[in-house]
Amino acid sequence: MDHNPRSDLQSLLRSGLSKSLVSLVIKVATAGLTYGMYVILARLMGVVEYGYFAFGLSLATILAIGANYGQQTAILRYWPEEMVAGRPQKALEALRSGGAVTILAGLGISVLLLGVGAVSDGFGVPGGHLYAAATLILPLALAEYWSSALRAQGSVWTALTPRDIVWRLGLPLLVAALWYAGVTLTGAAALLLTATVLGLSLVLQYILARARRYEIAAGTTGLRDYWRDHGTPSRSFFLGTVLDSAALNVDIIFVGLLVAPAAAGVYFNAFRTAGLLTLFMFAITLVVAPMVARYYHAGEMRKAQAITALCAWAGFVFSLAVFAGFLLFGDVILGLFGEGQEQGKTILILLSVGLLFDAATGPSRIVLMMTGHERQYVRIFGSIVVAGMLAQLIVIPIYGLLGAAIMNMISRIAAQLAIAWFANRKIGLDTTLLGAFLVNRLRDRPSA
Repeated sequence: MDHNPRSDLQSLLRSGLSKSLVSLVIKVATAGLTYGMYVILARLMGVVEYGYFAFGLSLATILAIGANYGQQTAILRYWPEEMVAGRPQKALEALRSGGAVTILAGLGISVLLLGVGAVSDGFGVPGGHLYAAATLILPLALAEYWSSALRAQGSVWTALTPRDIVWRLGLPLLVAALWYAGVTLTGAAALLLTATVLGLSLVLQYILARARRYEIAAGTTGLRDYWRDHGTPSRSFFLGTVLDSAALNVDIIFVGLLVAPAAAGVYFNAFRTAGLLTLFMFAITLVVAPMVARYYHAGEMRKAQAITALCAWAGFVFSLAVFAGFLLFGDVILGLFGEGQEQGKTILILLSVGLLFDAATGPSRIVLMMTGHERQYVRIFGSIVVAGMLAQLIVIPIYGLLGAAIMNMISRIAAQLAIAWFANRKIGLDTTLLGAFLVNRLRDRPSA
């Protein structure tokens, strides 16, 4: 039995907060670089070509999450779970098998999208941006998986810096350099350049990981056994991550298809700006996900609740401050993207309200995924979000961007509240702001 539980919890929270602050520093830099990248591209490419770029990037992002087949979430659970159980070889096999699944699926989906581009060309619809988006799928999928694999092993800098800093710094610098050289990028060219820079960043990440003795290499040894044992949960991880990515990108695709490419650019800018609101929540979740898995499966419920409460409160306070900034200066911020973009302030506020509720309910998604309740997450989140998407197909042609934003806000609030309720009632962890008051009331249980 722990002879000093209060001191132990304080040490845990200090460790979690310190790693989270490192993650936040990287993510703040990432947000700034990403924002700068979008601003530069929007101003230098023109409204229509930037709309094609936004469409292609959103499509590639969704397909890349599909290419991961849930492995970026699976490794965050299986690595600490196997290590806690004293099975390091099984943890290594899970990591390598997840990488193999990602590569095979990424190549397959890229080929399928190339086929779709060829068909669209045959019908007289330009498929160039689809071809370019296809080249971006595998790099995005590998970047996501390697980041998760390294975070599962306790890394932060190596997991995040190459993709989040090097890629996002290199791309806008190259775009600006090309513009000054008299080269104006099309949407397809910008996507190809994005894929190239990300690929080079992944090479750097692999070199750094090997130098620091982290494991990220893919391998097929043990793949059959891994799939037999974890294939069913992987399908749930896959559906969960696809739904989560779709909730962040499908709106833009719908607007691009049902309204206009230029409108997709406006919505894209408002959505990406609203995403800054959950920056700290996202940063701290990157750190606490493997910690939740480790403590839950070890039966240390008080530690799991403490780290969950830390995530909820730190994320919410940050989100509330950013939301206030959007209320006051939203039009000015959007105006950075160019003339006419400030009209997206109402869209920005509506999307931000949904994300503020997301922050208030804490890391509810991660708690379900890390504790073996991925199927329930898919059922709850999927049913609500898919219903919202279907509603968007009805309201977007009538109300345009406003209809898309309202339906996004409503479905996100409903989904997060439902997931948080399930985590509290069925798992025993309160992911909301109220969870901080329950830490001392919980009792540890036998390991899972």
